[in-house]
Amino acid sequence: MSSEHHDPSNVTNPEHAEHRIVQPGTYIAVYVSLLVLTGLTVAAAFVDLHILNPILAVGIACIKGTIVILFFMHVIFQSKLIKMTVAAGFFTFLILIGMTLSDYVSRAWGLW
Repeated sequence: MSSEHHDPSNVTNPEHAEHRIVQPGTYIAVYVSLLVLTGLTVAAAFVDLHILNPILAVGIACIKGTIVILFFMHVIFQSKLIKMTVAAGFFTFLILIGMTLSDYVSRAWGLW
């Protein structure tokens, strides 16, 4: 391989960047946080918050999804372009959930 084609900063091929090795303690912390959030979801299901129940459940699910995306998919170690792409997809997901919840809230339940 000649030195004229060598790109140490991986500008031309960012997918060939150096891989990070994640310590087991990080995965254990992520696992425990996901278990705690799952327990919080179950506990919230037994509390009657009326209209806030689905909003709280979706909020907790978004937090858990963010943790999974960041650590299990290794997005936290990626370039800004990949982070922005993932954030745009997550933002689109939040818009769709918000529109669904606004439809759910605006219905006249039991009045027809």
